Amino acid sequence: MPVQTRTGFVSKLSSKLSRFHSESIKIPSEDEKEGFKNAQRLAYRCVTEIEKEMREGWTEIQTAKRMEEFLKDHGVRVFLHRPFAWFGEHARFDGYKRFTQFHPGKKRLTSDESYILDVSPVVDGYIGDIGYSSSLKPNPELELGMEYLLELRKNIPKYFASSMSASEIWWKIDRDAKERGFDNVHSLYPFAVLGHRVYKIRLPEVYFPLLPISFASWFSLQGSIEFLSHKVLPELLTPDHEGDKTGLWAIEPHLGRGRVGFKFEEILVVEKDSAYWLDDDVPHVKRERKSKEIK
Repeated sequence: MPVQTRTGFVSKLSSKLSRFHSESIKIPSEDEKEGFKNAQRLAYRCVTEIEKEMREGWTEIQTAKRMEEFLKDHGVRVFLHRPFAWFGEHARFDGYKRFTQFHPGKKRLTSDESYILDVSPVVDGYIGDIGYSSSLKPNPELELGMEYLLELRKNIPKYFASSMSASEIWWKIDRDAKERGFDNVHSLYPFAVLGHRVYKIRLPEVYFPLLPISFASWFSLQGSIEFLSHKVLPELLTPDHEGDKTGLWAIEPHLGRGRVGFKFEEILVVEKDSAYWLDDDVPHVKRERKSKEIK
């Protein structure tokens, strides 16, 4: 539900439910952090390798299928959700009202458009949910947006380590982005999520096939079962979340400007009095370093 249409009743109910206890609210062990890091790195390897294959004229469905094939070729059998690919204005979600509108479609990529790739493989039970923004050739609007997102990336751990509630963090990011001239696209996500918890899931003895593309949800059956078993709302960083921040979060600020939508998504570790990104060896950070070296 877009944040603009949330009623007072929905907000109060969401706030109350977000305080429920969840098994995900815990400080991860070093072994667990390593497991999530491996899953996240495979996810980033997938999008950066498929990016090398992408050409003008590729469709979103074609791109999503190639990412799925890559991950299956690397041993992945379970996904939190199927791979997403959004090209050009599709990455802004303007006017979307149904879940199926978020699915990759037949839109073809042009050389002057940016795109977002989003995958969530489960590796040895660990979820690696990432988002990646790029373009076939330099795109000034995308570069401006990513510059701001990287600035935001530096501040997010400070917010989580502070006394701010998750709700206050959501609204600060919303307010600051708008003041800088950006649109809040993640407010259009289901539940207006800025992120969600990640956790180790119990891998099934028998793997369920991914549901057909025509199905209303892009989430895998196993991923949906695990998600529901964790009580849902304590797992989602919504505008109303007032629960414990401790644990592992896939944070995904998604913004827009002009005809372009852009995001990153990666895992944040939140402990009692500190917060930090699980891994700084991620594509958007490496790209920023390389840009500074050239300058």
